[in-house]
Amino acid sequence: MTQPAHKKSTGWVQTKPTALLVLADGTVIEGKGAGAQGSAVAELCFNTALTGYQEILTDPSYSGQIVVFTFPHIGNTGANGEDTEILNPAQRHGAVGAVFKADLSPPSSYRATEGLDQWLEKRGIIGLSGVDTRALTGFIREKGAPNAVIAHNAAGTFDIEDLRRKARQWPGLVGLDLAWEAGCGQSAAWRETPWQWNHGYGEERQGRYHIVAVDYGIKRNILRLLAGLGAKVTLMPGTGTAADILALKPDGIFLSNGPGDPAAMRAYAVPMIQALLQSGIPLFGICLGHQLLALAGGGQTLKMRQGHHGANHPVKDKNTGKVEIVSMNHGFAVDAASLPAEFEETHISLFDGSNCGIRLKGRPVFSVQHHPEASPGPQDSHYLFRRFLDLIKAHKTQSGKSAPIAAQ
Repeated sequence: MTQPAHKKSTGWVQTKPTALLVLADGTVIEGKGAGAQGSAVAELCFNTALTGYQEILTDPSYSGQIVVFTFPHIGNTGANGEDTEILNPAQRHGAVGAVFKADLSPPSSYRATEGLDQWLEKRGIIGLSGVDTRALTGFIREKGAPNAVIAHNAAGTFDIEDLRRKARQWPGLVGLDLAWEAGCGQSAAWRETPWQWNHGYGEERQGRYHIVAVDYGIKRNILRLLAGLGAKVTLMPGTGTAADILALKPDGIFLSNGPGDPAAMRAYAVPMIQALLQSGIPLFGICLGHQLLALAGGGQTLKMRQGHHGANHPVKDKNTGKVEIVSMNHGFAVDAASLPAEFEETHISLFDGSNCGIRLKGRPVFSVQHHPEASPGPQDSHYLFRRFLDLIKAHKTQSGKSAPIAAQ
């Protein structure tokens, strides 16, 4: 799958590439470099979203991955300081590389403060353009997500055999715990609320309810929507204990998204979640938090062939029959067949039937695999945050009763 020579008026000549994508099977794809120089080894995946490339590249769940954008024109909205999803902008968690079909478009948005090329360089993300991304996406669909090295050198100097060796020897994401370093290192308060046209982000200072968000690599917009419920939000590290969380006397507990293999986190995440479940406090999980909830309840997770990455995924709510168009970003999934009888499957992907939601019967506990906060155009899944708030309200009202409250 090497790239063709470029045709010029004087005939066929080979333009020296300034960036390479080297797959574990030895395939070398040539192109033009963008962003940071250097090399990085990761899993290669594709994303079908038409918009939101800045949010995608700074989503901590993409740690250990290179993103192939199927939309051909990337960069037209530039970059700014508001659309970064990573909690601490100084951190480099998120995608390590990005692959584009066309050269990066110049910015054309009143919100842009810099071009994507400059932004990629500052973020330490390696870019590669001039690639037949449709063919590369087809390759991933057929073969599964491969390990790969992306490299950028302005002089076009590469040790291809060394890059092949690195891609071949990288162990991959299975068994890899990336969440422990993607999350916050200590407890912190969050007040920022969702963005509004011509107003920007707001601030919640009162907080009628207290939600503790367990951070495995949380996205900013999740925290904004939690604060937008009228809640005081406290971040806690994913490596913390249930005792640490319960000492804060939360009205609700949230389990965040994050990168890596959920099964690799069993030793510390599962016992903590199991203890939280015993408390009876309403609990809501998204993405990695969804997978960890399933593990804590006795279920299993599995590695997907190519994963789900995009903003146009149809998911069906099995309770209502409603079909939602959602954003997704996950390479692991809950094995629905492994779930014990105490769990009910609530959502499924209409692409492949994989599990996208569960709830614990008779308890105020539920989770989803997709990203209801991402707002890829529709806001079909925002009701999940309101459902969480309703459970919190009901639990506070009946806090003196012994009977648990069932999720709606």
